[in-house]
Amino acid sequence: MTEQTPKKELPACPVEATLSLIGDKWKVLILRDLMPGTKRFSELKKSVGNVSQKVLTAQLRSMESSGLLNRTVYPEVPPRVEYSLTELGKSLKPVLDAMRDWGEGYKASARQADR
Repeated sequence: MTEQTPKKELPACPVEATLSLIGDKWKVLILRDLMPGTKRFSELKKSVGNVSQKVLTAQLRSMESSGLLNRTVYPEVPPRVEYSLTELGKSLKPVLDAMRDWGEGYKASARQADR
């Protein structure tokens, strides 16, 4: 008999449920950087920005357990690990696109206000 880990119950509010999965700064940036395709850990660390290896590893593990990304380990020396989005992760593209569009509008408004 295998023991299953109980799944964390999701909030009733859909917005809160979404934020529970991607509400962290690093997770959104990881999603952004994996949208075009598969990346290795070192590529993600470089593209995401000023994130520690420990934090990036924790975020990737959390996203993997949530079903947002796949982690593929290749039996090579040195080991090669690649990350890619699952279909669930890819389904967040419209959310990220909306965030990008909103951010562009906000930045344009802020520039206008500074004049």
